[in-house]
Amino acid sequence: MAALSEFSLIKTYFNQAAPEGYLGIGDDCALFGVQPGYQLAVSTDTLIEGRHFFSDVDPYQLGHKALAVNLSDLAAMGAKPTGCVLALALPSVQESWLQAFSAGFYDLAKQAHCPLIGGDTTRSHADIVLTVTVFGQVPMAQALRRDVARVGDDIWLTGTLGAPDLALRYLSQHLAHDPQRLASSRPLLEQPNPPIHFAPQLLGYAHAAIDISDGLLQDLGHVLTASHCGAELDWERLPIHSALQGLSPELQQQCVLTGGDVFQLCFTAPAEHRAYLLELATQCSIQLSRIGHITHQQTGLVVYHQGKALDLPQRAGFDHFLL
Repeated sequence: MAALSEFSLIKTYFNQAAPEGYLGIGDDCALFGVQPGYQLAVSTDTLIEGRHFFSDVDPYQLGHKALAVNLSDLAAMGAKPTGCVLALALPSVQESWLQAFSAGFYDLAKQAHCPLIGGDTTRSHADIVLTVTVFGQVPMAQALRRDVARVGDDIWLTGTLGAPDLALRYLSQHLAHDPQRLASSRPLLEQPNPPIHFAPQLLGYAHAAIDISDGLLQDLGHVLTASHCGAELDWERLPIHSALQGLSPELQQQCVLTGGDVFQLCFTAPAEHRAYLLELATQCSIQLSRIGHITHQQTGLVVYHQGKALDLPQRAGFDHFLL
């Protein structure tokens, strides 16, 4: 079988038709419009083999995750996806890998209404490098932002915490192998599902928001810094994944409070909207937990467990240049 060229690779695996009104793959630039009265939201993430994913990861799941981590950023702004571009660097062309990867990418793109409309392919020296840029739209001046949390706001979280970090510890051999716990936690590490349809419906009801990519303490801390406020969290209210049950309290706290790769939404909202938010979560089949409230800046960030403040770790989450 003849080796695929760059252009035949694109034509074979990344050339699905763009929706009406788009100029997609096949020209020098993609073209699409934004509705009048809306702002364009843009985010980019890069995933590097050996740094952000293991070499033996299922390529279908990797295709899903490459897009999911970017869709999570759009969700954090309350933006609806409108399209994406993919830059793919490969050390070699493996058609079975490309078929599975593109299937995972396109399946999520269809679910999210986020068509692939352009990108680039090239050869890398050694490892796979994936860069996705997503575009979304949000009504003018209504985007969820980090700097608008208000004292008295409830703090909410979608999904669960801890499982991705636990899986990473097993796969990195930092914990003794536990097949049952790994099987339960690994899907959340390798195939995250951010609340992409839930988040845009928060506009007008939520104040500040952020996605949990680098750890709850660190990411919520960004909101608190930007909004000049503090927060109190209740450990008993945190949605801890079942895979962590029975582990030591110290390990649970590390996974839950500082573990990354969650790609769920943390947001603040006035207490008067509790009923609406819970009903919306039910309609969207989203697990939603009220985990604390916003306080004055002087109180800082405190996590209470059975009425006592926990000693929080000095390193609150993931940092690409420190870990």
